[in-house]
Amino acid sequence: MASITKRGNTYRVRIRKKGHPIETASFTRKTDADNWAKQRETELNQGKHLKEAQSKRHTFGEMIERYLKTEAHKTPKSYQKKKTQLKRWKAELGHLRLFDVTPSKISEVKDKMLNEKLKNGKQKSPTTVVRYMAALSPVFRIAVNEWEWLDKSPMDKVKRPTEPRGRIRFLDDQERNQLLIAAKNHRNKHLYTIIVLAISTGMRQGEIMGLTWKDINLSEGYAILHETKNDDVRRVPITGQALKLLKDMNKIRRIDTNYIFSDLTTTKPVFNHKAWEQIIEDAEIKDFRFHDLRHTAASYLAMNGASLAEIAEILGHKTLAMVKRYAHLSHSHTASVVASMNEKIFNE
Repeated sequence: MASITKRGNTYRVRIRKKGHPIETASFTRKTDADNWAKQRETELNQGKHLKEAQSKRHTFGEMIERYLKTEAHKTPKSYQKKKTQLKRWKAELGHLRLFDVTPSKISEVKDKMLNEKLKNGKQKSPTTVVRYMAALSPVFRIAVNEWEWLDKSPMDKVKRPTEPRGRIRFLDDQERNQLLIAAKNHRNKHLYTIIVLAISTGMRQGEIMGLTWKDINLSEGYAILHETKNDDVRRVPITGQALKLLKDMNKIRRIDTNYIFSDLTTTKPVFNHKAWEQIIEDAEIKDFRFHDLRHTAASYLAMNGASLAEIAEILGHKTLAMVKRYAHLSHSHTASVVASMNEKIFNE
């Protein structure tokens, strides 16, 4: 673990230990180098033994409960779902000491989940199981880094199920026109504006329904989303027809609620699923969900030259992984950029 090399009149010590950063030190006497190396190795090993003792003292169930009490509330929007997922893990492994929770134990539960049936009789999807694993990973991470109950996370060695490629269903020009006409003719006038907003901004259904007039800047054309899937505040540009519709609504807005799309019978926003299904039927559009309007916005952005980074920023994705599915739609734009670069360089 420790190596000592001589350079001139100096002895350089280098200590490498898995899970720790590399440590180095220099000495003029080899005796001092040897002593320091032995001392540091002893200290590192003692630290490992202390964590091993902690992992035998605490159970998996204790770890879950402490996390739910002290950490999970920091993301209130996703708390209930996270609680449900972690309670499932606790039901399976809660009785075990952390020392005994090995990668194979976690993998057994993972495989069990993959073979389960949902209430509707369908097989539990790999994506669902990945979400359960994603909920557990930060619990182990905090137990290792902050509580020092473990030396390392067993999740690091558990392979996540392969998720199917994300669905890409977006409206072509004819479908879009049919949908907008059907929505405009429907008696639920809110849905036309909601659909236009979804197509033009890529906002999720919940983000649109949660909008209040305080969130909208009509003069500068943008919305501030405080409640998002990633728990991040996001600024969304609103322009063109969507902005015009909101300005028209603002002229005759209700004074008993601050929600933009409040239900007629209450002050709260309620998405009318029956009206949406009727509009889809009237528009004669097949195999289309409301969330596909978000895919439609992303696809239109890609086809109109937006980069993957720009699409990710607009949609509120933290990484490019989720928007790579639209890469093929921006092929012509990418090709034109390459052609332009070559033309300038080679004057052809």
